[in-house]
Amino acid sequence: MADLDQRTADYHPKDAVGSAIKATLVTGGAGAFISTVQNTLTKQNVGAFGIFTRTGGTIGIFAAMGGAYAFSKDAAANLRKKDDSYNSAIGGAIAGSMMGLSRRSAPAVFGYGAALGIILSAFTYTGGKLTGYEKDPTVDEVSRKEYLRKNRRRPVDQIVNELGEGRGITAPGYEERRAQRIKDNYGIDVPVSASS
Repeated sequence: MADLDQRTADYHPKDAVGSAIKATLVTGGAGAFISTVQNTLTKQNVGAFGIFTRTGGTIGIFAAMGGAYAFSKDAAANLRKKDDSYNSAIGGAIAGSMMGLSRRSAPAVFGYGAALGIILSAFTYTGGKLTGYEKDPTVDEVSRKEYLRKNRRRPVDQIVNELGEGRGITAPGYEERRAQRIKDNYGIDVPVSASS
């Protein structure tokens, strides 16, 4: 019970309406861009206002999806007093339902809602970043990479013992051992270069 109180005490309420307005504007702009591309690719010449008259539904769907996702995600977080992946699942389900409404089919509403809810919940659950895990900002990147290189380095003797000599892998004293091996096997004296 104390753990639940701690989690709810750490939660800070979010402005659901403000984030919905911002998301609606951003996704509406993205919808306008896609509507413009759709208008450009039509076979008939529909004119510049075709982005609103002919393919304008794209703008509305994008804006509705973005606004519904942002509002319902933040409203769910405020009601639950938790910020976790369930909020993204709720927001994704409602946003996916908005996409399904354009198809005018109940299975599409439920299917798109479930699919987008699951995808966004999994994305949030796994960290919510496409760039990978978050690096520690207190560690210098150069020193971190140097440490990783030194940490992975193995001694030359160990590599030679595992792989054997030859094929570009040589240990100190290789020329002398090679000359001795040739002399033992073939009876030929091979001069050893002074540089090795």
